[in-house]
Amino acid sequence: MPILNKDMTLCISLSARPSNNGTRFHNFLYEALGLNWIYKAFAPTDLANAIAGVRGLGIRGCAVSMPYKEDVIALVDRMDVSAAAIDSVNTIVNDAGVLTAYNTDYTAIAQLIERNAIDPASSVLLRGSGGMAKATAAAFRDAGFSRVTVVARNEKIGQSLAGLYGFGWQAEVGESTADVLVNVTPIGMAGGPESGSLSFPEQAVAAAHVVFDVVALPAETPLIRAGRAAGKAVISGAEVATIQALEQFVLYTGVTPTPEQVAAAEEFTRAQ
Repeated sequence: MPILNKDMTLCISLSARPSNNGTRFHNFLYEALGLNWIYKAFAPTDLANAIAGVRGLGIRGCAVSMPYKEDVIALVDRMDVSAAAIDSVNTIVNDAGVLTAYNTDYTAIAQLIERNAIDPASSVLLRGSGGMAKATAAAFRDAGFSRVTVVARNEKIGQSLAGLYGFGWQAEVGESTADVLVNVTPIGMAGGPESGSLSFPEQAVAAAHVVFDVVALPAETPLIRAGRAAGKAVISGAEVATIQALEQFVLYTGVTPTPEQVAAAEEFTRAQ
């Protein structure tokens, strides 16, 4: 990493529970590509002022994580179709004070559905109702899935999300099972009150074929560990994070790293 200097370009991330994943991934690639850039994670105490800082300080890029993916919509100038289509933002690009919002979460989920050859005829339990859940639901709908049930305690928000994509809704997992389990909540995330909890009960894991957790920290969440132990196909949040971060990197810098550079950055990120 180059010595800090006045010409260095800054990118940041905003999250209620920041991790080093994006910091390590982006900074590794900056150094590998010889870019005079630096990336820093923040936990904002005032979201509106944080976004004003992005604009006023000329911060080039800003990643947005839970729970701010919808709240930032009112604070940007333009919505790219990737974000406008699902009313959820995970990336902001600053062009001379004009803030444009994007969503690369959708791209990551869609690629992983295709890469893992998940059968669109499968039944799916999708737990969550926030901005990331919107991106996930849209990706499953666009991949041809129709037997999807959104699990969300908030009836109004849960039914709204389910209705948007023609899916079912229920408040709790209960004794429900499905071919594919997808966790899009903070359950299992490091640093939170439910860091050691399973987002789906053991009987649901036992009945599933695929276990998918979008939580990236830790990479081996309780759900992913349970899925592996039960011999299920698993898709981790670390995989999601790599794909969406690469899309962000290209949006910020205009540079596309080689597959070898991306693989090295991913390995460096996971070694923390």
